[in-house]
Amino acid sequence: MATQKGDRKNLLAITGAAAFIAVAVKFVIDAINSKKNQLKKKDLRGSNVRANLSASEIVKLADRLIANSKAVHDTVASVPLDKVTYTNVILPLEQLEAYQFPLVQSCVFPKFVSTSEEIRKASAEAERRIDAHASACSQREDVYRVVKAFAAKGEWTSMELKRYTQFLVRDFERNGMNLTLTKREELQRLRAQIDELSMRYIQNLNDDKSFLLLDHSELLGLPLEFLKSLDKSENDKYKISLRRHHVSAVLDLCKVGLTRRVVAVAYGRRCEANLPILEKLVQLRHKSARLLGYTNYADFVVDRRMAMSSSKVFEFLEDISASLNDLASRELTLLKDVKKKEEGEIPFGIEDLPYYVKKVEEEQFDLDFEAVKQYFPVSLVQSGIFKVCQDVFGLRFEKVDDAEVWHSDVQLFSVFDLNSTDLLGYFYLDMYTREGKYGQTCVVPLQNSSVTNGSRQVLFQIPVALLVTQIKKEVGGDPVLLRFSEVLKFFHEFGHVVHYICNHASFAKFGGLQLDPDFVEIPAQVLENWCYEMPSLKLISGFHQVSLIRLFIRLKTLTLLVYLSISIQR
Repeated sequence: MATQKGDRKNLLAITGAAAFIAVAVKFVIDAINSKKNQLKKKDLRGSNVRANLSASEIVKLADRLIANSKAVHDTVASVPLDKVTYTNVILPLEQLEAYQFPLVQSCVFPKFVSTSEEIRKASAEAERRIDAHASACSQREDVYRVVKAFAAKGEWTSMELKRYTQFLVRDFERNGMNLTLTKREELQRLRAQIDELSMRYIQNLNDDKSFLLLDHSELLGLPLEFLKSLDKSENDKYKISLRRHHVSAVLDLCKVGLTRRVVAVAYGRRCEANLPILEKLVQLRHKSARLLGYTNYADFVVDRRMAMSSSKVFEFLEDISASLNDLASRELTLLKDVKKKEEGEIPFGIEDLPYYVKKVEEEQFDLDFEAVKQYFPVSLVQSGIFKVCQDVFGLRFEKVDDAEVWHSDVQLFSVFDLNSTDLLGYFYLDMYTREGKYGQTCVVPLQNSSVTNGSRQVLFQIPVALLVTQIKKEVGGDPVLLRFSEVLKFFHEFGHVVHYICNHASFAKFGGLQLDPDFVEIPAQVLENWCYEMPSLKLISGFHQVSLIRLFIRLKTLTLLVYLSISIQR
């Protein structure tokens, strides 16, 4: 339409003017602050994370970490059982865990985010070797005896020390240290196979680059900006990768039922090499759980959770299912009726669920999700989330300029206490999809906090986290707009970041997100509900063209202020 073309032309004009003013303002400010910027250092205060190691550096660091860990465990194991104290048994293990964890993660996390295949392979190999060493340490009977001897003395200076020691004993025993020698050796053999197969399973998924080729008629309903972000084949077909951000878009938005089915089936069958690995893992895990005295692997896992047994979990699920069956049946009938009107007598499949749930919501609530998307430009969502967390938790977020990162898209932020101005931690934000990057949205722990207790609590190790999201980067100058489901996901994961930064436990073992498994998701699930509250919605939303106009006005005002400031100084 002509009106739309005119609006588009005006938008480009505003964007161009804003960009020109932004460059001018940045030039002036950079000139004024150049001397200050020269003093900046790449090293982060309180962080031992190495953000950009080469492949050879990763291998060398992994070797040093393993050697250092072995030396500490040997020293602890040499303590006579009648001479055990907190200082010669627990403290060395605690400090080893605190100080080596960020260095271990520096070796491991590049496999998720590095653009270099060589670095990703070195990282995966380093993880394999470090995990093998950690598994061997967890099965050292000499260290177990010394730790258990200290636990038996009951000399607790705090409840956290008691809990930490009990966790050490529990972890040793969950690795078979209280079994007979024959059973322990069998368990070690099973665990080694489980670790190897688990890493191979994950690596296969990360390395999978399979895709489908579909033409425009098979992708009806998908927005233009999504199609523009896709690569094309030589015969001009679109490449739909079997990664979640592509698959979810197709299942949510594509009007062609056959396409939804083809994509869902292909996604479910990707990495068929993993099928025998999964079957073998199920068998090995069952055997290992039986050796430890559990009925099955589910009981082994649930033993650390509130339910305590798998039978209670099944009882809980059956109770919920019984109360929801009628409602689920009515809703499914409604969805089937809507599909019948749109596609005829084609049977309803599980792959149809996202599309028709969304369609019913649009009809019942008179919603156009693509129109709603126009009100969630990623920059505004990000700044709004920061503002909500600032107001709710008393935090201040500050971008770290010239930070050492692994890709130009990655940003690093410092987190401060709004009242005391104390530095609380850091987090890296790796937002956009790219080749070789891990295909899920998640938070990766890089350095856990720990606190010393003297006359007052002092944070001596700063928490550092990495937030990985899967947002498609802008194409051809178009703004990056988020679906509301993506906003919710972003808010949820950022809830994990806030939780991670604010958890200042005395022991690094309890820092970050290393909590009781039943609780770890609660803070993020609570925080994402702020997306539905009017005050926070106003902060994280705004029509993107209006936002550009406001940016233009603000930049113009800022330019005037900078000009007046320079004139006054002269």
